Parts: sequence; C-alpha cells; structure tokens
Amino acid sequence: MRSFRVAFSLLFLALFSGQVIGPSSAAKKSQPEKKTKAEKENDLLDFNSIKDILKEDQLQKQAQKKKSKGDKLRKKRIKRNVTRYNLPKEDDIWSFLSEYWIVKNASVLKWEFQKPDYGLDLYLNGVLRALGLYQKEFKILLLNTPALAHAALPASSGEYIVLISVPFIQVMDLTKLEISILVLESFYRSDLRIVVKKVRDPELSKILGKNFYGKELKLDAFKKTLSNYDKVFFNKGFTFQEQFEITKKIKLILKGHPKYWNAYLSLLKKINTLIRTNALYSKYNEIYPSPEQQIRWLIPGVPLGGLD
Repeated sequence: MRSFRVAFSLLFLALFSGQVIGPSSAAKKSQPEKKTKAEKENDLLDFNSIKDILKEDQLQKQAQKKKSKGDKLRKKRIKRNVTRYNLPKEDDIWSFLSEYWIVKNASVLKWEFQKPDYGLDLYLNGVLRALGLYQKEFKILLLNTPALAHAALPASSGEYIVLISVPFIQVMDLTKLEISILVLESFYRSDLRIVVKKVRDPELSKILGKNFYGKELKLDAFKKTLSNYDKVFFNKGFTFQEQFEITKKIKLILKGHPKYWNAYLSLLKKINTLIRTNALYSKYNEIYPSPEQQIRWLIPGVPLGGLD
C-alpha cells in the first residue's frame, strides 16, 4: 500500500509541478490570471503533504531495511551460537577421546622423555607401500614404561594412534621391520574396530552427533568410555577370538611377502619368550592372548621348537 501511495504522489507531482491548466485555448494567449491567496495556500499545503508522504515512506523503507538486516544478523549469530553445541559424530570423536586418555594417563604411560630416534615413520611408510597400503595417517607415540607394551587406540576415520613401549622394544632387541609389523598389526586391530566396540559405552552413540543447546550435557557416557580404556589396556585385554581375527588378517596380507612373514614369526617368538622369562611382562597374555597360539594359527601343527 505504501508503494502505491508513493507512486501516485510522484505521478501527481510530475503532472502538476510548474504547470497551470487554463480554461480554454484562447485564455492561453492572454496574460495568465493571478492565483488567489487561498489557491496559493492550497497549492503549498498539497506540496507539503506530498513531501511528508515521501519523507515518511523513505524513513519507513530505511527502518524496514535496517530491521531486515538486523534480523538476518541475529539469526546468523543465533545459528552460529547453536552450532557451537553440536557434539561430534562418532567417526570424529575417537581421536579426541584417545588423546585425552593419553594426557590423563601421562603419569602411567610416561610419554614425556627423551625418545630414541628409530626412524619409524619413514621405514614404516616403506613397508606399507611394499604391501600396497597407501594413505595411512598414523601417529606413533613411544612410551617409557613396561606397563603397556603396545596398543592401538581408537581413532577417527582414516587415522591411527599407536602406542609402543621403548623398554618392550629394547628388552627384545626388535628390528625396525619387527616394530613395523607390530604397528601393522595395530592398524588392522583399528580397522576391525575391535577396540572401539570394547570401550564404547552404549549411551555414547545415543548422544553423539546431537545438539545440546539449552540442555544439560551429561558426561557419564564419556567418563564410562574413558574408564573402559583402562579396563581394556590394563586389565581385560582381548579375547582369543579377537586375536584370531587379527592373526588371520595379518597372515593373509603377509603370505606373499616372505621377508615380512618371517619377521612376523620372529616377533611372535620373541614375545613368547619374553613373557615366559621376564616378570615385568607376565600379564601380557592377559591382554593379548597368546603369542604361542598365534604362531600355531600361522603354522598349524608346527611345534614352537620347530621355529628356532
């Protein structure tokens, strides 16, 4: 309606400004009559009225434009603020949780020390390429403790987080290749989502990917999941069936590579000897059962003495 009023005002202004309509063509030739005082006042009032309408319309347009812009900025701010309360999806949360667990257990894992340079990243990449495995994004953290020999922590999609104990490496005098095979085993443990299934609290899946704006975020599911990390890596470990799945996977991929196959057998043999002779690693079988059985899965019917 306001736009129609403006249009009509402009039309009347264009038609009548500076023009006078005479009573006849003859009158146009004569001197035009002077307007009366009342006529002049009426013309002035009409003009002022048009000016007021135009001014009011312009101000209203500016106010509407400003309000519209303000509404858009407010909605954008609210949306941005609401999205801050989005919980990550499950594929995105695991690296964060694992890194948090590492920091939380710094006193036990003892990862803050002068680490030996094994050149693992470069060497491992070479092993992976030789096996036809590419685009593996991994983080290897060396530990200065026998409390955790090695572990593949849950990680976000496409990532791997592997912990390895330096005392574990040194006491068996592992080669770079044997360490790389140990890391490879960890990769497949991650790929099979074995650890994720064991540590994930059932309630965690129900809240991940949701928005908790204006709601109370209950941390119980996160705390229970982190507590399950402790249970898996320090107490309960893995089942024989889970170990069998890993061994079967490694056997399949290494079978066509004798050098790597022999390194895997050598690694398992060293671990089996270690846990029988070193009290610091007597609980290893409770976490990873068992190197001896893994060897038998790889070479059925062959006694351990036949691998010497």
